[in-house]
Amino acid sequence: MTRTPFTILLSLLLLLITLGGPVQAAGDSALDRIVDRGALVLGTSGNMPSMSQVDGNGKIGGFDIDLARVMANLMGVELQIKVMPFPELLPALKAGDVDVVISNVTITPRRNLDVAFVGPYLTSGKCVVSKDRALAEAEQGTTDLNTAATRLAVLAGSTSFDFARELFPQATIVPVDDYARAADMVRNDEVSGLLTDYPICVATLKANPDAGFVTVFSLLTYEPIGIALPRGDAQFINWTENFLDRLDGTNGFEELSRRWFGKLRKKG
Repeated sequence: MTRTPFTILLSLLLLLITLGGPVQAAGDSALDRIVDRGALVLGTSGNMPSMSQVDGNGKIGGFDIDLARVMANLMGVELQIKVMPFPELLPALKAGDVDVVISNVTITPRRNLDVAFVGPYLTSGKCVVSKDRALAEAEQGTTDLNTAATRLAVLAGSTSFDFARELFPQATIVPVDDYARAADMVRNDEVSGLLTDYPICVATLKANPDAGFVTVFSLLTYEPIGIALPRGDAQFINWTENFLDRLDGTNGFEELSRRWFGKLRKKG
């Protein structure tokens, strides 16, 4: 059987960060249900290129998906993926419809009231993708985004949406459900730019090399990206903390970053 690049990568990561075999859950933890079921149920949006994305054949992949696959393999279970709109992910976790949410989710105090977070496993920030360099460099003070003439495409339900409404109340904020559609809107001059997170900026430029897009990766905000878990589940939270620590300590994040970003992306 021919081994794909991903299966080789997965084997390497499992060899590097093995925690001593499949987890043996005990007590009233989500880990019991996961092991008994034989599957880790992941909630993800599938519309964040390089992090969680669905390709033309309907296959889902990305940095976050690979991270979840490594988690499932170390638990000795299969990975089941539920794709849903981003605003529905944390409610699905609270309702017990998914075991974990990994979908470029920023850790915020408001979200942390409802669910537990482990991480960050990446740090990010806001940036603008535009065909206008002055607009992309707005955080340097060369252009004012907070004007009625500015139209920004922003993912509905994201921290980018809240950020845009707070910092640019005079601008027109256009909610979108899909980053591919947002990129088309920028290309066709339907909006001035796309306000999003660092990994999405990278992916958007890579996916549209001839669109004339520009951006400046100076990071408008600090965005800690974490794994969302059910609150109050000490064992599951502890296992995931140990998992991320081991992955970080064995350069596992660097291996995943090379696959999806083409360069190193350090945690923290």
